Amino acid sequence: MSDAATASPPPSEGPVAPSAYVARMERAAVSAADAGLAGVIVTPGPDLAWLTGYQPAMTERLTALLLSAGRRPQLLVPALERPDAEHAPGARGLTITGWTDGQDPYAALAPLLGERGRYGVSDDAWALHLLAFQRVCPGVSYGAFTEVLPMLRAVKDAYEVERLAAAGAAADAVYEDIVKLRFAGRREQDVAADLARLLLERGHSQVDFTVVGSGPNGANPHHDAGDRVIETGDMVVMDFGGLLDGYGSDTTRTVHVGEPSAEERKVHDVVREAQQAAFEAVRPGVACQEIDRVARQVIRRAGYGEYFIHRTGHGIGVTTHEPPYLVEGEHLPLVPGMCFSIEPGVYLPGRFGVRIEDIVTCTESAGRRLNNTSRELRIVA
Repeated sequence: MSDAATASPPPSEGPVAPSAYVARMERAAVSAADAGLAGVIVTPGPDLAWLTGYQPAMTERLTALLLSAGRRPQLLVPALERPDAEHAPGARGLTITGWTDGQDPYAALAPLLGERGRYGVSDDAWALHLLAFQRVCPGVSYGAFTEVLPMLRAVKDAYEVERLAAAGAAADAVYEDIVKLRFAGRREQDVAADLARLLLERGHSQVDFTVVGSGPNGANPHHDAGDRVIETGDMVVMDFGGLLDGYGSDTTRTVHVGEPSAEERKVHDVVREAQQAAFEAVRPGVACQEIDRVARQVIRRAGYGEYFIHRTGHGIGVTTHEPPYLVEGEHLPLVPGMCFSIEPGVYLPGRFGVRIEDIVTCTESAGRRLNNTSRELRIVA
């Protein structure tokens, strides 16, 4: 049992420096130009928070950040929200313009876009706003960030990696807490409620998911914890996470209530071996799909290939799912600073499931786990 698994998460190193937000905006503008884009349009959501530290509500009133290489960043906001925007951590790097109710904010944005060009748009942009962009600038085209700038947030700096490590350590502590509690005779939703409570107690500001799948429900990878009573003899898949200091946690462990059967131990061992093999394959330059192939090969050779029904992993940062994706067909090479899950699984319909998941970061030479609890099959009461 590692120290990281039993200790409270490390203390926060404080907020992101204002200069870091300026650097992120500059990086986004240059990345857009390198991709042949005229710039990027960022609406409220994780991209805007990451770039500026500003986190307004997502509403019908337009808030839009425009970044283009060689131009000062422009932030268009509703006038009633301008004071909040001006106090955002990254505000010093922005020119902020307010618009009032009754004005057409899209008409105010049009001169900044120009008549031609292609812009990246944050994935979270509402159709209401994007359709209005198309109306006022019919000669401009748009592409989602995930498609045109997939690497924008994919490579983390040292500060971000350590924030993810702190979130991972907190989730590890939650796992060590939950396995000390009773499972048999309690409902899945009771265990899920315990996980949510423990995540908050261990420093998370937000709980995003608490998947608890017992017995046959464990064969559904995204099972919504329900009122099934957990029984002695059940495998129980627990997948949980949220945000701590603005960065995500996401870990999965599969436990067994009482002594497991030989087959249950075998399947768990296969998944553990697949997860370990995939982790050992992590190094710079390896294609994302290769990590998926390594995990899948272990499971296929053991005779369970058809029961591994999802990709091996996804990126994580200020959102739980973001590029890169460890899946067949993804040719992007791993780069130092990328952070992602490695989570192979086997799901036997009507019987049980097994998944083991860690967040991993690619270093200059290999992988580093950000989750460090034991991956052995844990017996619980």
